Amino acid sequence: QVQLVESGGGLVQPGRSLRLSCVGSGFGWDDYDIGWFRQAPGKKREGVSYISKRDGSTRYLDSVKGRFTISRDNAKNTVYLQMNSLKPEDTAVYYCAADKSAYTWTDPYEYDYWGHGTQVTVSS
Repeated sequence: QVQLVESGGGLVQPGRSLRLSCVGSGFGWDDYDIGWFRQAPGKKREGVSYISKRDGSTRYLDSVKGRFTISRDNAKNTVYLQMNSLKPEDTAVYYCAADKSAYTWTDPYEYDYWGHGTQVTVSS
């Protein structure tokens, strides 16, 4: 069965860091682009970052650029999102998603598979 499992979320104070992980199984991991999305209560799901399946291209939401770094380790079927200098505005449930043909990486409808999310709360 297809699975995407996020981990690494938690409660942190502003300025601290978290590293999220997304582990995939049950599908051809190496053939899929991976995106990180987040959703806060009452708000639309928004694309946070993206990494391609082959050429290593990455994309970031403007508000996280310079603070977040996405990477993938295909030997472990894992994508990471290193989040530094966290702000209260980053508070949301973070989801990873897999897309075999991501032409517009910020569009959640592009993605074929989704994890259940991990909560990130940034608060003092």
